[in-house]
Amino acid sequence: MTGAVSCLAGFADIGVVIHGSSGCYFYPASLLPNAVYGTHLLENDIIFGSEERLREVLEEVRTRYRVIAVVTTCVPSIVGEDLLAIRKNSADIIVEAPGFLGDFETGYQTALKALCPVVDPVREGINIDGLNPIDPYYLGNLRETERLLSLCGLFPATKFSADTYESVFHAAPYTLTTNPDLRSDIGNSLGSLLGLEGTKAGFVALSHHYPQVDINPVIEEINHAEERITLVCDKFLLRNDPPSVLIFSGAPYALFAARLLDRYLDADIIAIGSRTSSPSTPYPLSRMVTFEEIKECIQREQPDLVLGSSYEQSVCEDSAFVSFSFPMRGKILLRTRTIAGPEGTLSLLEEVLNSCMDRKKKVTQLGT
Repeated sequence: MTGAVSCLAGFADIGVVIHGSSGCYFYPASLLPNAVYGTHLLENDIIFGSEERLREVLEEVRTRYRVIAVVTTCVPSIVGEDLLAIRKNSADIIVEAPGFLGDFETGYQTALKALCPVVDPVREGINIDGLNPIDPYYLGNLRETERLLSLCGLFPATKFSADTYESVFHAAPYTLTTNPDLRSDIGNSLGSLLGLEGTKAGFVALSHHYPQVDINPVIEEINHAEERITLVCDKFLLRNDPPSVLIFSGAPYALFAARLLDRYLDADIIAIGSRTSSPSTPYPLSRMVTFEEIKECIQREQPDLVLGSSYEQSVCEDSAFVSFSFPMRGKILLRTRTIAGPEGTLSLLEEVLNSCMDRKKKVTQLGT
């Protein structure tokens, strides 16, 4: 359900109604920067039917948006209510997204398919996908991708999900992704913008389809970023041992971070606790989705550095920590954070190095 809601909420003119209890509503509502609405079903609604409550909420929010999307949760789905009969017109979207049908990524893809995107062969620009308003890197990834495209004289087409409803039906033929876990499969994929090598490969692929486009400004920026990273990391390793690391996030983000820290800091990647499934990898990766197994892993391994969410931070104890995945509770987040493109790579490594150095200072102070 949360995946479906976050996908739909990224479109400015789609009103999202979560059809379920208040508990189902408050979790995504607490994470999303955009407004969403809920039916907040009570016992009577469940026993005698929730159609009337849903109608009330739909009438209340309908005038504010071009289209309304109703996302169902477990209770309405189990009861088997016919929501299509409640739908006022064909512009309304019904997305069946109870938790027992799948995980976050499944819900995101289900909602995206419910929008029925269309590729417009004459649409100019490059689609950007993998954007998710719950992701702390959402806005930064969008802006970094737009910046890189502008260096080549290009511009974005449809942005999944950070656009308008109408744009969904005029997607361009080619797409760059910022998070492969949430790729749209709309248009022909040019690849991912995670990491310097991934970004370079994506723009080289772009140049094959648009040979008139000059990608040299992007390649030069990537090369310059690598030079800066190599210099700083070499200095760090002169004074510090390579860190032992645990990473908790979706698989694409986690593998990007693991490759980065392995290559430039010679880090020992002890384990990756992935929220999602993953292809084969040289790193020790397993799916971890419960707090107990995450807590046990951190306490057992006692790493120098942990990348993860506020859940992992709560049990980090003496490890250095970098906020890397949602939720990020107890933090004020105002600036745009990116993980895509060269700026994303530089930003993550900057946070890692500063966190490791801060930990070393604290250990030294405690020792004296």
